[in-house]
Amino acid sequence: MSLTSDPAGATDPGVGAPTDAVVDPTTSGPPRGLLVALAAGAVTAPLANLVPAVLTLPLAAARIDPAGATSLLSLVVAIGSICSLVAFPVMGRLSDRTTSRLGRRRPYLLGGAALTAAGGIVTALAGSPALLVVGYVLTSIGFSATFVAATSVIPDQIPAGRRGPASAIVGLALPVGVLVGLFAANLVSPNLTAMILLPAALGCVGSLVLAAFLHDRRITAAERPAFDLRAFLRTFYVAPRSAPNFAWAWWSRLLIFVGVAAIQAYQAFFLIAVLGFTAENVAGAVFLTTLVLTGPSVLVAPVAARVSDRIGRRKPFVIGAALIFVVGLVLAATAHTFAAFVVAMAVLGIGQGIYLAVDIALVTHVLPDPANPAKDLGIMNLANTLPMSIIPAVAPAILLIGASVAHPQNFPALFGFGAVAGLVGALLIVPIRGTR
Repeated sequence: MSLTSDPAGATDPGVGAPTDAVVDPTTSGPPRGLLVALAAGAVTAPLANLVPAVLTLPLAAARIDPAGATSLLSLVVAIGSICSLVAFPVMGRLSDRTTSRLGRRRPYLLGGAALTAAGGIVTALAGSPALLVVGYVLTSIGFSATFVAATSVIPDQIPAGRRGPASAIVGLALPVGVLVGLFAANLVSPNLTAMILLPAALGCVGSLVLAAFLHDRRITAAERPAFDLRAFLRTFYVAPRSAPNFAWAWWSRLLIFVGVAAIQAYQAFFLIAVLGFTAENVAGAVFLTTLVLTGPSVLVAPVAARVSDRIGRRKPFVIGAALIFVVGLVLAATAHTFAAFVVAMAVLGIGQGIYLAVDIALVTHVLPDPANPAKDLGIMNLANTLPMSIIPAVAPAILLIGASVAHPQNFPALFGFGAVAGLVGALLIVPIRGTR
């Protein structure tokens, strides 16, 4: 990875947008219409990837192999997740080096739309486990390409002091996108083919809208970062000694999302085992708690983003949001009624809104190579997704702590583990330099 910056900060006339080097962050906001297009691309990107994992893949797996549906689902999601983890930094590295006349990010928005469409079609028509795997792998890679490109728009085109609203849009894209996708799928339920294809179509349209309205900066071959085998291997790693601020930010985000994943991944089990819900009515409860989690986030995030921009500070918001996460997790761990659990999710939603509104803006201030941000933002996105793999690996052992016949699973211990992880994540923000 090259650690040099763009020496000219130039743009391709008629194509490029100004870089931070030539834009006064105190007087210039985002290009007109960019935030709307960014919202279209970022919010719809998860539809074809996360909605299947939550809703339609289990139904498709049951259609293909009723007896082994759960095992097939685990296999499909595991392979798709691995491909996505690899694709995030690789797509970022390739995007930073792209010299196409279309720009650096637009080809990946178009490619993401194409992969999303292909994946949706293959998944909808899949009649075998192999085709179901292929369909989800295509949508996973398509999501990675689109989301890395959308995230990179922030440091590419928006001045450092005006990134709060864009950070909020991208930060909220995943939870809002899941809700939008679930709503769209329910509109055409129980037609499984339509439930798969409609979210995929919306994802394609969102990527194309952002590609159409993006004034994408074009780089020359001379500006392209150097690339060799060592550079490729470094795609998956940023040395903490050379980029300590980025490393602190990465570990902070990972631990905070571990706390979030602890409750999101196991709330259905908690509702059944502790609060007495049944397998038949837990789905409605999970939708309600997800709505309660997302609603406050959507309301709080724009306010936090604008206040953060106005006062020029990021760290207090991120630390405060992480501490609110901890409070929410503690409330969830001690909840003995569904109403108390809903309150806990609302508190988590407030923390989530503040955090997602500001954290990406903070990260863009500490990128190791600001002129070529996509690769490092791809690595940062791993901190969002890895916890969903980490928590299932460690949760069984944690749930056994202090278990008894009367209480065979210790959910307070799991949520408490998440709270501790979130608290440590908040503390790791403190040593970051280069941003306030």
